[in-house]
This record gives sequence, structure tokens and C-alpha cells, in this order.
Amino acid sequence: MAKKAANLKQAIESVAMKIAIEIDPKLLKSVMEASGESTESGAVNAALAEYASRKSAQAWIDSWGKIIVDDYSVDALRLDDERRAFLDSIGRERR
Repeated sequence: MAKKAANLKQAIESVAMKIAIEIDPKLLKSVMEASGESTESGAVNAALAEYASRKSAQAWIDSWGKIIVDDYSVDALRLDDERRAFLDSIGRERR
């Protein structure tokens, strides 16, 4: 039974992590209002998720034009359509 409890505790710890950090109270309140989160933990998680998403998108955008491939296949045209749709969705100009 103790082994089962230890496995359960390990599984729970791998899902969420508690950490003590100092956060500017005004900034935290602003994030809570902007995100609609009702808890501080939810606001921090939302902000971290948004930051990671934006960095990933920016890395993807920055990579465009660095690899030149003359490919007019259906897949290449589909990817170009997806790229244009993505740029339109975030309000950036196409190159």
C-alpha cells in the first residue's frame, strides 16, 4: 500500500510544481485581469503559456526565408496557405 501511495505522489508531483518566487503584485493583478483567471496560480500559468506560445511563433516566423526550396508540390502549396493564414490571424504583414 505504501508503494502505491508513493507512486501516486510521484505522479501528482510530475503534473504540477510548487515554487516560491517574488512577483510584482501590480503585474500579477494586471495579468489576472487580462487573462480572466481568478487565481494567482492560474494567472501565472496563463502568462507562461502565452510567453512560450509567442516565442515559438516568433522562432517559426524568423525561420521563414532562410531555407530556399523550389517546391511546387501540393504539400508545399498547402504549407504556404497555412503560413499566410497564420500571418493573417496574428495581424502581421506577409513578405
